[in-house]
Amino acid sequence: MRNRAEQQDRIEQRRDMVGQIAARGVRDTRVLEAMLRVPRERFLPASMREHAYDDSPLPIAEGQTLSQPYIVALMAEVATLRPGERVLEIGTGSGYAAAVLCAMGIEVFTVERLARLGEDARAVLEKHGFGGIQVRIGDGTLGWPEQAPFDAIIATAGGSQVPEHWKGQLKPGGRLVMPIGDTPRQQRLIRVTRVGDQRFEQQDLEAVRFVPLIGEQGWSEAQAESSRPRSPAAARAPAEDDDAALVADIAAAVEPLPEIDDPAFARCIDRFADRRVVLLGEASHGTSEFYRARAALTRRLIERHGFNLVAVEADWPDAEVMDRYVRHRPALDGPDPPFQRFPTWMWRNREVQDFTRWLKAHNAGLTSDRRVGFRGLDLYNLSASIRAVLDYLEEVDPHAARAARQRYACLAPWRNTPAAYGRAVLSEPEKACEEAVIAQLRALLEKQLEYVNGDQDRYFDATQNARLVASAERYYRSLYHGAAESWNLRDRHMFETLENLLAERGGDSKAVVWAHNSHIGDASATDMGRQRGELNLGQLCRKRFGEQAALVGLSTHAGTVAAADDWDGPMRIKTVRPVRQDSHEHLALGTSLPRFLLDLRSGVLNEALRRRLDQPRRERFIGVIYRPETELQSHYMKASLASQFDAWLWFRDTQAVTPLVAGSGGAEDDTYPFGT
Repeated sequence: MRNRAEQQDRIEQRRDMVGQIAARGVRDTRVLEAMLRVPRERFLPASMREHAYDDSPLPIAEGQTLSQPYIVALMAEVATLRPGERVLEIGTGSGYAAAVLCAMGIEVFTVERLARLGEDARAVLEKHGFGGIQVRIGDGTLGWPEQAPFDAIIATAGGSQVPEHWKGQLKPGGRLVMPIGDTPRQQRLIRVTRVGDQRFEQQDLEAVRFVPLIGEQGWSEAQAESSRPRSPAAARAPAEDDDAALVADIAAAVEPLPEIDDPAFARCIDRFADRRVVLLGEASHGTSEFYRARAALTRRLIERHGFNLVAVEADWPDAEVMDRYVRHRPALDGPDPPFQRFPTWMWRNREVQDFTRWLKAHNAGLTSDRRVGFRGLDLYNLSASIRAVLDYLEEVDPHAARAARQRYACLAPWRNTPAAYGRAVLSEPEKACEEAVIAQLRALLEKQLEYVNGDQDRYFDATQNARLVASAERYYRSLYHGAAESWNLRDRHMFETLENLLAERGGDSKAVVWAHNSHIGDASATDMGRQRGELNLGQLCRKRFGEQAALVGLSTHAGTVAAADDWDGPMRIKTVRPVRQDSHEHLALGTSLPRFLLDLRSGVLNEALRRRLDQPRRERFIGVIYRPETELQSHYMKASLASQFDAWLWFRDTQAVTPLVAGSGGAEDDTYPFGT
């Protein structure tokens, strides 16, 4: 039983490994399927098998390494292999990469310089069903002339140039994949294609680090030995040098930006002017620069490029108050001032107030049908949405209002503490209110023709509030069934609300979305999707709108942030810790630029750099709660930046938002957003 459980655990680890490789851009299904079939742990010493599926190279005998799984997959993919082709592998090592090629239906010939490694690999391959692989002990730089020509050559050791023997042993149209570099331990991965008798085309792929290629047409033993790390400090040097080269490439690729208040700042968003939806993120909910930057970019998209909707990570009924303000619609009687629930500072702050005042002034010169809306996508304010539906029905159909009250009475005990509803239904599922809230939504939709003759905006607001009640009921009921389920319900609701808003505004509608990076960066490129099974708004927008959606992340290094210690706790101004050295943000910090935009799109950014930025690194996420003392566990996850976002905005130093605290006694605060 124990062996069976261990075997199943290995299979799950292998699936996770392949999932990460696919998420980083490897698309060849034959490569992925082969890596699913080949048990990597069998090609490792017993002491290293627990690390078999780590996303890193691993040591084997004779001072050599088993390559990182992603690199094995990448090299097989870029070699564009087809079943039945003959492939020469240089550097057998443990035999794992050869086994993967064999599992793809390739006829494999592999050469190993070190006799012990070669013999051990031959034995392991035969033991595990890969006996058809031919293993030779010898100088790999000479190739295997007796078996030439080859459809492809793959080298797992780095030289200063491509050996002439290998070129001569390639078939016309053959591909050669290898690392080359000016030193024995720093290289770039290249692909060479034979396009004629003596003509070869070379493509640079990405920076890598392999063991030296030693032999007649490679490095000498002395050169390889002199480059070997001799101390812990020296052992760290190659990785540090790799990052230094990556930082230099990033610095050369970015667009430095002026101060946010400079009119030239927002020009960087023009590259997305033709999109239907532009999603602007933030690495925290309490950072002034993020709000100010989004406001500047949004102003330009509205003024220059015809965007007519701003949709934010805020509750619908609260944002409706703001929408009425900015679109010069009459205020409703009764609703409380908006954004008085935790976290009040997220939308009740000076930065948002400045933007909504600008939007109101901008709309003043437009006809009512062309005014830009300010709408909420989120679902937390259950109580306000129920009240909004009832208030609307009292005006247009008092009889329907009585029926709605009866339906919503099911939720009455929990309107102000909806999380308690989830706990209650967990123990007594028969008391769930799902049927009642869905029935109310249907009743509103069925009356569309009758109600819409009065006020289209009012009817749309009411139906969205009814949708929110239905979604919130499911959300609070799901809280105790797992974090992924409740998260996915919430983001699907936000996406569906965005779709409804775009449809309501018509075919020429174009939206700017303000939300946290965790919502607008594609979740499938992060541990959210890879490990936790979560999806998000950005991922759904990419699936629905394709290239008509642009995902822009905003990040920072250090400064201050407005956040709480715990949920429902008081807001504090906290010092943000410097970013970790193993993070994407640390690479940005290395450029020494105070602000920049990095366009991550394929075809815009150098493909080799894109691949490097798609290697998972840690990324920081600060929500309304910030716990510096447990920052690694609480606020970092791994992400593949180039797949997560279409562009990345960087601010080295940032400060907390300026909150407008409800109930403080100041007229401007208490009448937000209407104070003057």
